[in-house]
Amino acid sequence: MASSLDYLEYVLELLKGVKGITYKKMMGEFMLYKDGFLFGGVYDNRFLIKKTKSLEGKGLKEQIPYPSAKPMFLVDIEDPREIDELVSPAIKDLR
Repeated sequence: MASSLDYLEYVLELLKGVKGITYKKMMGEFMLYKDGFLFGGVYDNRFLIKKTKSLEGKGLKEQIPYPSAKPMFLVDIEDPREIDELVSPAIKDLR
């Protein structure tokens, strides 16, 4: 199932506190970038972020974005400030 543009817009609204967020559509899903660096995506209307050390122990559930992919963390938080507190350190881990 492809992700909807409405759900992408919802995720982008949650990410409004994180500057430099862009996206690219790929095969019905949306890849999320921070300053050109891939950190997560919207898969089947789920906001997933790559697993990093700073996200371990935060109580996030692992999910597979698509068959044969590595597990990622599901972000099911609706507070943009909490999203920023998760995403910003994770992006630093990935660089």
